[in-house]
Amino acid sequence: MNKKFIYILSLLIFIGIFLVSCIRKDIPEKDIEKGSSNTFVDEQYKPYPVETKTIDGVDYVLSRSNPGKYGGTLVTSTIGEGPKTFNSWNSMDATSSQAADIMFDGLVSTDAYTGEVIPRLAKTIKVLPDNKTYIFELRKGLKWSDGKEITADDVVFTWDKIVFGGYGNTSTRDAMYIDGKLPTIEKVDKYTVKFTTPKPFSPFLRQVSVPIAPKHVLEPVVQKGKRAFASYWSSNINPDELVTSGAFKLKEYVPAQRIVYERNPNYYVIDEKGQKLPYLDKYIILIVGDLNNELLKFKAKELDTVGLRGTNVALFKEQEKFSDYKVYNLGPDTGTMYFAFNLNDRKNEKGKYYVNPIKQKWFSDLNFRKAVDYALDRENMVFNIASGVAQPLFTPEPLSSIYLNEKIAKGHSQDLEKAKELLAQSGFYWKNKKLYDKDGNKVEFDLFTNAGNTERESIGVMVKQDLEELGMTVNFKPIEFNSLVNKLVNTNDFDSVIMGFTGSPLEPYGGKNVWYSNGTLHVFNMRKTPQENNKLLWWEKKLNGIFDKASLELDFDKRKALYEDYQKLVYEQKPLIYLYSPIRISAIRNKFGNIHPTELGGVLHNLEEIYIK
Repeated sequence: MNKKFIYILSLLIFIGIFLVSCIRKDIPEKDIEKGSSNTFVDEQYKPYPVETKTIDGVDYVLSRSNPGKYGGTLVTSTIGEGPKTFNSWNSMDATSSQAADIMFDGLVSTDAYTGEVIPRLAKTIKVLPDNKTYIFELRKGLKWSDGKEITADDVVFTWDKIVFGGYGNTSTRDAMYIDGKLPTIEKVDKYTVKFTTPKPFSPFLRQVSVPIAPKHVLEPVVQKGKRAFASYWSSNINPDELVTSGAFKLKEYVPAQRIVYERNPNYYVIDEKGQKLPYLDKYIILIVGDLNNELLKFKAKELDTVGLRGTNVALFKEQEKFSDYKVYNLGPDTGTMYFAFNLNDRKNEKGKYYVNPIKQKWFSDLNFRKAVDYALDRENMVFNIASGVAQPLFTPEPLSSIYLNEKIAKGHSQDLEKAKELLAQSGFYWKNKKLYDKDGNKVEFDLFTNAGNTERESIGVMVKQDLEELGMTVNFKPIEFNSLVNKLVNTNDFDSVIMGFTGSPLEPYGGKNVWYSNGTLHVFNMRKTPQENNKLLWWEKKLNGIFDKASLELDFDKRKALYEDYQKLVYEQKPLIYLYSPIRISAIRNKFGNIHPTELGGVLHNLEEIYIK
């Protein structure tokens, strides 16, 4: 190790430690937890509870921030090619969900300040003593964007016909099965619905945050069948066709360029002065090609907020006092970044193997996966890609999770000798510094990630380099995001991938669609038919059992023990190999008021309350 490298490494470590310590001072987390005055902004807020104010028969939500003023636009961004659909119930990817969900509200949501489940379209929530019966009273007088009233009929239609009926993305429905049975829902009166679960079901309240659909618009579409529903409100939509309940509604969509929203005048949040929110006239999401372009647009003042990564954090923090923005530390990423092999050993409907059988033997070999895990230099990734503003990750739960398995989270350092020992145990050998399996096949495979995400592209380069130290030949191929999603979820034709999952530090059960053997995001061993789900790996079967037990357990400590077991099992079997967890840093222009960043919600969680000063 030469002196120049040691100097650079020492400098990066210093920058990382300095940034983590100095940026964190900008967010007094204890104040947030107590709900006191938020000292990093001038305004004050009330974290909990949600208050209702009834005016002329309408049950409004009372804003928890200081009154603002109307007008102006806030511009943010997304990378990639843009949404595939504006149908919130059919979305299969994060970009589409972001674009659609902003226009619709559910019965409940998660409070970005406290993590509590709070009412949204619902006015009150009652859980009966049997812990199986949930009664939701809707707010009276709420309207869809076309002026029609929002009632219990919309709630029953959404859950009974769309979600439980298996329309669109079935992950929500699949996560609701309890001993093979779904909850039931019934209309009590015009403004009241009752859910009944087969057994006490601990994740239930968080699961009912699904957006409510307008029955008068979507019922005729549902009657035409699932294919018609899946294509409805697609990316080529006429904005006038959308009927929504959220703070903003679609005004314009220009593919690969921008999504423009305008305020919904029928929204049901008001401030202390009785002004209807949102304050902003428009909310715009620019579709940028990659992270570098996103940063350039922020510097050019085309964007009002941006997420910062790597060396950019130091630069922006240094320039903050001379600029028109403020930098916020939002804590460890609530999502997880991973590397995974395709473990699928089956044939598709055309009789062709999803994965070349020779490669599949490597990928299904636990020693092979462990060797890859030990070969990855996570510390190097943290310092060279994230500039020290991150931590190595070894667990499927985010580092901020209340269910985190602390022992697993400690992980291990890179150990190439250990990796080589594991490979040798399975009969692999080296010839001219290249790795071969015991049958003489050269170890070579493709590695995909989404093009434009320069962080993942950088990770891909480092993973390729690390695995070449073991003699593996890795063909790194960044491709367009929607094409990658199609490979993972639909065709399942990939060797390995670097991707990420969104997550929650409050409830691991939301990841059931990843870990359950028939889950829609069980990408490392995707099953397309019920017959394929009959043949499970022993640890897949065990994961199914853990998630089933956890969903029925109401005691927190017992649930935590179960979720620690699942993390341990994933760590041992390595269906997904985790990489690192960035510390989320965001910058936003100083011209906006009611900016109350939180670790759970980011900087725009209260978008309807934000205004231009």
